[in-house]
Amino acid sequence: MDRSRCAVFVDRDGTVNKDVDFLVSPNQLQIIPRSDSAIRELNNLGVKVFIVTNQSGIARGFLTEETVAEIHRELSSQLRSAGAYIDAYYYCPHLPGVDDPRYNVECECRKPKPGMLLQAAREHNVDLRQSFVIGDRCRDVDMGKNVGAGTVIVATGYGAQEKDDCIADFFAPDLYGAVQFVKKKIESR
Repeated sequence: MDRSRCAVFVDRDGTVNKDVDFLVSPNQLQIIPRSDSAIRELNNLGVKVFIVTNQSGIARGFLTEETVAEIHRELSSQLRSAGAYIDAYYYCPHLPGVDDPRYNVECECRKPKPGMLLQAAREHNVDLRQSFVIGDRCRDVDMGKNVGAGTVIVATGYGAQEKDDCIADFFAPDLYGAVQFVKKKIESR
């Protein structure tokens, strides 16, 4: 298997960092314990790691796209200090029904639709059927299933409440546990 074509798509809020309802400032960012180690293990495995996140707070006027970029720079900085990195960030700013016409869009990138995955696959030569999606919501699992990727739901964030409402390939206590499952799958190929 060509690991360079494999990727792990990770939800941000509730999976990598603590979910604070709407993360609107880099100062609110708190990485969930062991998430940095999990991402570092994926980096060491030679697979790409992408953040894929719905950011309806932009459409709602809670934060700007510039603030999302600042939050991602802070997340990258914190991960770098732990020897880990994200290959690229993808987010959906849209929310049908809001007043702002820039964001009142029925798009293909809002989870569970697979637009962010498809864009990353095009831009980074990723085989989605050899890849994995990890998140704390059924919409993360459904997004992965929509492209034939492996799926893991984590207990952090909303995962403990949502795990019985969707069928993921694996349920893990956190991102670190999810990555152990993914590593076994990749190494057995």
